[in-house]
Amino acid sequence: MSKPAVLFVCVHNAGRSQMAAGWLRHLAGERIDVRSAGSEPADQINPVAVEAMSEVGIDITGAVPHILATEDVRDSDVVITMGCGDACPIFPGKRYEDWDLTDPAGQPIEVVRQVRDDIRARIEKLITELDPT
Repeated sequence: MSKPAVLFVCVHNAGRSQMAAGWLRHLAGERIDVRSAGSEPADQINPVAVEAMSEVGIDITGAVPHILATEDVRDSDVVITMGCGDACPIFPGKRYEDWDLTDPAGQPIEVVRQVRDDIRARIEKLITELDPT
């Protein structure tokens, strides 16, 4: 069986989706294919999100916001949206989840840390569902 592919989508692909992708890569390693995209990508990653992730030893500085393409959704097994709602195309047979997370844009580091930790808990649950080993 091929490894599952997870796509994280938020509007700017600069905070929540990048932190989620960072956590999933860190915690699942090569067992899960990780993608992220945005319906209206920003020109760079949120520096406070980068700082919050670096505090837990995860480097997302190399990540670049990416425009959401239909192929991204079609080629993923699980699509997790974070406040982009109807911007995401729907394909039959895919698993869709919407994570209601605070947008870290413009928030102080204390708030971004809470978002980071909330995302980690959701990622840990997702990994156990996708890869029980």
